[in-house]
Amino acid sequence: MTAADPPSLQPTFAARLGNQPYLLLSLMALFWAGNIVLGRYVAGHVPPFALTFVRWAGTFLVVIPFAWPHLRRDWPTMRLSLPLLVTLSATGFAVNNALSYWGLQHTQALNALLIQSSGPLFVALWSLILFGVRLSWAQGIGIVISLAGVMVIILRGNIATLGEIEFNAGDVMFAGALSVFGLYSALMPRRPATNPLSLIAFTTGCGAVMLLPLVGWEISTGDTLHFDALTLSTIVFVVIFPSTLAYLFFNRGIELIGPNRAAPFFHLVPVFGSVMAIVFLGEKPELFHLIGYIMVVAGIVIASRRKTTTPR
Repeated sequence: MTAADPPSLQPTFAARLGNQPYLLLSLMALFWAGNIVLGRYVAGHVPPFALTFVRWAGTFLVVIPFAWPHLRRDWPTMRLSLPLLVTLSATGFAVNNALSYWGLQHTQALNALLIQSSGPLFVALWSLILFGVRLSWAQGIGIVISLAGVMVIILRGNIATLGEIEFNAGDVMFAGALSVFGLYSALMPRRPATNPLSLIAFTTGCGAVMLLPLVGWEISTGDTLHFDALTLSTIVFVVIFPSTLAYLFFNRGIELIGPNRAAPFFHLVPVFGSVMAIVFLGEKPELFHLIGYIMVVAGIVIASRRKTTTPR
């Protein structure tokens, strides 16, 4: 070991990971795909509003011991942006997830994965409406290519399959959830400059509090949590992976490359979902899977690349 290369100056694994936006956003998509598949699997067993509340209350409890010093330091800054932070809590955590789990009670995972592929369009729409941010040609072309790849996978390479998909009230709920999350994504670049742990601690805690009236109504209808092995394992998974880690990764990815370049990674959610169906449900991989994956990755590469500047 030399004096010029002290161990204290070596970047940690977390620091290296935190500067890899494409890896972070890919992991986010993997965790959210698992969340959709699991959410559909436990539909009818775990109440949707209770699951959403436990998800964010649990995430808050996991994060707050690490976030507390940062939260105390960042609070004066955060207090100046309190309306925005409350809006982020509602759109990114309370409303979005409540609608998602509620929708999964009434629709198939295939439908949810198909609707999920429209995520970048909602992000682009909100960015345009609120801030006048237009997609670049590369972003627009990349989104279209990756969306086409998603359709190839979900339709199993046969356009006639589209006529066999039946949409219902659950699909409307899931689409509404995605629209709300698009608003969250568009607003994220305007958040105050704070430690990431401060932001996720506040938004998950605030989002959990917002869900209490819905949980109370759900309990009044007789729909309550039963803490068996399936419920507990579901809670552990959703708290750690699609909640704590996925949102930290998503927020950091937006911070590094912006919402419109990050949005095409939503298209990886149905890709990973189809892989899970192959691995866990025994579905046979086909040529259309490979074609769809290549199209999705190509679209993401095109849409998320950095703009080149022309010298004056």
